[in-house]
Amino acid sequence: MTPVKTLGILTGGGDVPGLNPCIKAVVDRAVDDGLEVIGFRRGWAGPVNINPDDPSEDWRWVMRLNKAVVRKIDRSGGTFLHTSRTRPSHVRPAEVPAFLKGTFNVADPQTETVDLTPHILRVLEHLKIDGLVAIGGDDTLSYAARLHQEHFPVVAIPKTMDNDVYGTDYCIGFSTAVTRSVDLITGLRTPAGSHERIAVVELFGRNSGETSLFAAYLGGVDRAIISEVPFDVEKLGAFLVEDKRANPSNYAIMTISEGATMTGGDIVETGEADAYGHRKLGGIGQMTGGMIKKVTGENIIYQQLGYLMRSGAPDSLDRMVALSYANLATDLIAQARSGRMVALRDGKYTHIPLSTVISGIKRVDVDELYDKQNYRPKVASMLGKPMFLY
Repeated sequence: MTPVKTLGILTGGGDVPGLNPCIKAVVDRAVDDGLEVIGFRRGWAGPVNINPDDPSEDWRWVMRLNKAVVRKIDRSGGTFLHTSRTRPSHVRPAEVPAFLKGTFNVADPQTETVDLTPHILRVLEHLKIDGLVAIGGDDTLSYAARLHQEHFPVVAIPKTMDNDVYGTDYCIGFSTAVTRSVDLITGLRTPAGSHERIAVVELFGRNSGETSLFAAYLGGVDRAIISEVPFDVEKLGAFLVEDKRANPSNYAIMTISEGATMTGGDIVETGEADAYGHRKLGGIGQMTGGMIKKVTGENIIYQQLGYLMRSGAPDSLDRMVALSYANLATDLIAQARSGRMVALRDGKYTHIPLSTVISGIKRVDVDELYDKQNYRPKVASMLGKPMFLY
């Protein structure tokens, strides 16, 4: 990797608190190192939609970043660059920009997706970008790994409120999502207790049940269902009735990951698959609540926390990790090292090959952190574990 002169930066996938502080820290450090910085709008959709033959439209998809531009962005959540779930290697023919339809084969009815990587590389050359920082989850970073395979210098920063990027113990956004969830669950105790009901709280978390597990652990929830362990709804219902009767306020509360499954059942998905092959999850909590009422006769409160988990400004831990990841990533850029992802492992900052992202799926360590017989968080041994138990 030759020294970078112009650095690109983008955020892809779902927004999380902590993205803006991360962007700001990368820009501030890069400017101090004498680099120009260009931010892509809307994740990978930015370079997809830029036409090198019509530079007058570039401004719609990129913006030059300096310390003045990013000065205040760390005071709010989300990403001021905006985001998308575009995957340049798998673009549906109908979503290929008009100016590219003559270059790529989109007329063939057998064509399901088009690989626009040659166009992406041309755009990066057009903008004179010779290095890129990609901030995202495993989907966004899987395409960053593809660019590395094409010998373009990329450094990756993991973010996702689900904390499920393979290869790192922690992703930007996770702490705030758990904090929001615990606060909302605590607030939900008021109506649950007033109406003497069983509250079923559904949380984001596709393949990994960490949000449900940690929110339940920290919020003192009665039972927690995670994506990794299929559950028996009659057994769960019996547990919750016991919990309710043992509570002086006569209520019980449980969490459930959106990717959870009943024994012998399937994940609840709706709608068309996105560019990364994911259909929308959600509804397992409502289904579970209805079945619990049927088998127990108890009234239910069903609450899907959804986007409230990723709303607002980041907490202090996510700010700390965002700044640390940003500085570590720009260290790698300064050292002309590419194809790396910054990470936390055993509570220590490090960096690993970017290809690690696509080499596995991160899941909860059930044996260490979960009582699958009683559907509860349970830490097998606290001794020697890092702060977030990984």
